[in-house]
Amino acid sequence: MKFNILTLFIACFLTTASFAQVDRSKQPEPGPAPKINLGQPDEFVLDNGLKVLIVENHKLPRVSASLIIDNTPHAEEKPATAALVSSLLGTGTKNISKDAFNEEIDFLGANLNFGSESAYASSLSKFFPRVMELMAEGALRPNFTQEEFEAEKTKQIEGLKANEKNVGAIASRVSAALAYGKNHPYGEFATVENTEKVTLQDVKDFYNSYFKPANAYLVIVGDVKKDEVKKLVKKNFGSWAKGAPKTKELPEVANVKETQINLIDMPNAVQSELRLQNTIKLKMNDEDYFPVLVANQILGGSFGSYLNMNLRENKGYTYGARTSTGADKYASRFVAQASVRNEVTDSAIVESLKEINRIKTELVDAEMLENAKSKFAGDFVLRLESPSTIASYALNVKTNDLPKDFYENFLSKINAVTAEDIKRVANKYYQIDNMRIVVAGKASDIAENLEKIKWNGNTIPVKYYNKLGEPIAKPVKKELDPAITADAVFSKYIEAIGGEDSVMNIESMVMIAQAEIQGMKLDLEMKKTSDGKMNQSISMGGNVMNMQVFDGNTGYVMAQGQKMPYNEEQIAMAKTDAQIFPELNAENAKVSGIEKVNEEDAYVVEMDDSNKNFYSVETGLKVKSVKSVSQAGQTMTIPTLYSDYKEVEGVKFPFMISQSMGPQSFEFKVSEILVNEGVEESDFATE
Repeated sequence: MKFNILTLFIACFLTTASFAQVDRSKQPEPGPAPKINLGQPDEFVLDNGLKVLIVENHKLPRVSASLIIDNTPHAEEKPATAALVSSLLGTGTKNISKDAFNEEIDFLGANLNFGSESAYASSLSKFFPRVMELMAEGALRPNFTQEEFEAEKTKQIEGLKANEKNVGAIASRVSAALAYGKNHPYGEFATVENTEKVTLQDVKDFYNSYFKPANAYLVIVGDVKKDEVKKLVKKNFGSWAKGAPKTKELPEVANVKETQINLIDMPNAVQSELRLQNTIKLKMNDEDYFPVLVANQILGGSFGSYLNMNLRENKGYTYGARTSTGADKYASRFVAQASVRNEVTDSAIVESLKEINRIKTELVDAEMLENAKSKFAGDFVLRLESPSTIASYALNVKTNDLPKDFYENFLSKINAVTAEDIKRVANKYYQIDNMRIVVAGKASDIAENLEKIKWNGNTIPVKYYNKLGEPIAKPVKKELDPAITADAVFSKYIEAIGGEDSVMNIESMVMIAQAEIQGMKLDLEMKKTSDGKMNQSISMGGNVMNMQVFDGNTGYVMAQGQKMPYNEEQIAMAKTDAQIFPELNAENAKVSGIEKVNEEDAYVVEMDDSNKNFYSVETGLKVKSVKSVSQAGQTMTIPTLYSDYKEVEGVKFPFMISQSMGPQSFEFKVSEILVNEGVEESDFATE
């Protein structure tokens, strides 16, 4: 059975224009930077060491409070412990039950959340005294119960299991582990296995070790008065027992001796996740900080950057490419990243290296340099409109050991950056000869071409890793028995879901499913008939967002109140999508190989030029389908996973359908399937 689920694309375009003629033959003289006068927050320190910063702003009757504990990063034997501390804080205290705590927060219209070493609250100013009291209650007197611990631990494990299929998530965690080492706090990551080992005592020990006031800052911004805040803070946080957290020496980080490709085999990947990276030593108080900010903006920090214009605009390899250059006081890295189609993975790596090399070897165009500076100036001025900016900047000065006038001089420092500065810091921090090129992708499709990549005349070595960042041997593609035909695979599938007699008795079906995307709930209703008709609608809050209707010959899509007839390509696609069981009519299908899907072998059957289905070698059930869709000159591959098969009227249907389209993922849970009922001929009317 095959499902075609809608995706919504939002494209954002940033355009810049210059109306003055620029003499590109010489570097323009920097204009005077605007003078910045930042107000200073009021400050005081409690006897226990808690440092308090207050910024009064009476324009709106609101207040926010942020508690930040600036501890030295620390790796844990069980990395999931910190996340469990975060989720358990705020689930009741020693004096207030979880329900009573949450109900009062809701009643006050407040926002209150906690981290393993932080807390945040916001509310109307008239309720702030009580909200701060609740914030302190939740942060300082948590009630860690076994019941809540088990519930939160289960949630964490379920989330980790879901991420095991997420190629982007795997690329991010393994690239960090390879850069810093898994024994470094920036390289460690939680897994299902190490999360299962966490105990309630581990949570309590973590909290008692690190939730200390010695390195803590409480930042309060809004409609308050300093004297009143001082009384509130002393009342609610004065009893916080004095103490400093345990500290551990951080392990050294180092780059590889020669550039290499680190390939993480993800058999389910339909696109490759790239992370070109090297670790760096850069802090905010270094002289190089401002040139690096501008260099990163030009290389990959904006829509018009070198990397994005090449990979997205010129080559059409990706929907977006970007870079980041860290300035953490403990350890940082430079990363260039993009999600690209499998077939262009090697080309995208070469083009990325070219753009990094370009900023290292060529002086930046004068106009581009000035545009980058202007972007920083505009963003900086906009941020100054927020009263929280003053507090945030003051906190940065303290926690990053910055000069007191760091932000007053921010724009003048940016304005003073030259093209020569950009080239100098690019050569210092973008270490193209000592770079890990981390690729999470389908090794069977991309490994051969990756092993042929050359840079500066030398072949870049390829090393293989699993999802845990452990070295492995090169994956070997399984040989397909020539006797396995598409008809044989289809026969096993039909038998697995109930047999030919049961399947042939199905004249129509209705599927009702739900998904949650970024907090929004979507309802999907799909109707199909055995003669190839389809009606599909996606709703939110009872309002139909998209409807597609196909009568077997023609169809239309209705979106945002507009009815658009199918074109020839959509009609051809619908003739496949509308089939309840396309296996019954796939005359030209052929088996092309065996691949892993969720750690099990599956036969790959090419249904046509745009569709592939995957059937479990062991069970015969369909576990995945992949559709290739061309749009705006780019080809996107859409994978759909099928699981949780349940029997309805003698035939098994998947009750869990997961689909990824670009960066967006959908997980539809089927709530009901109706067989031979609930369908009218009028459902497929196209006039």
